[in-house]
Amino acid sequence: MELNKFIGGRIKHFRESRNMTQDELAEMLRTTRQSISRYENGERKANQDLLFELASIFKVSLDDFFPARNLYEQTNITKVTPENMVAIPVIGTIACGDPILADENIIGYRYHLKDRLPKGQTFYLTAKGDSMEPKIPDGSDVLIRMQDDVEDGEIAAVLVNGDCEATLKRVKKQGNIVMLIAENSAYAPYIITKENPAKILGKAVGVSFDL
Repeated sequence: MELNKFIGGRIKHFRESRNMTQDELAEMLRTTRQSISRYENGERKANQDLLFELASIFKVSLDDFFPARNLYEQTNITKVTPENMVAIPVIGTIACGDPILADENIIGYRYHLKDRLPKGQTFYLTAKGDSMEPKIPDGSDVLIRMQDDVEDGEIAAVLVNGDCEATLKRVKKQGNIVMLIAENSAYAPYIITKENPAKILGKAVGVSFDL
């Protein structure tokens, strides 16, 4: 059984059982009828965020989109429902002087199980470019726990030299010298000084990306 087609069939089933047209569902998801048709036919993969939205619309569990496997009687896997998920903001350009999580900085949301989040405030930052490859591929969404410092060798989200767009770098501390190191050796280290300041926004604690 092809999983995309199975999930598409479930989406169609839930939609039709609620007497909802493809146009109506498309409007709720801020997409097109053609996209809904492709999801239902299995031509397009429905990612986690879309399935979470659909689960909320249809009032079902995320597990209801997948084949039954009786896993929950055999393991301690958490059953995924809209009630135990939380929306984590995805941050884009940071307006200078504003708090990181100000509305104008948020470009979207990703959803995460509440009991698997680290303590403290969190946000997602989308990796741009290849400076942190192969560990963090271009386009990955990196989960950041907000804190103003990290330990030597940890990866942080950083605002560099007054920029309004955060970057991801490994922080290296040698005595009084603090450097920002890319995983990709093609990029030179950035040494933090009074003339070249940097502000740590938080520690990278997770990464997710589509295959």
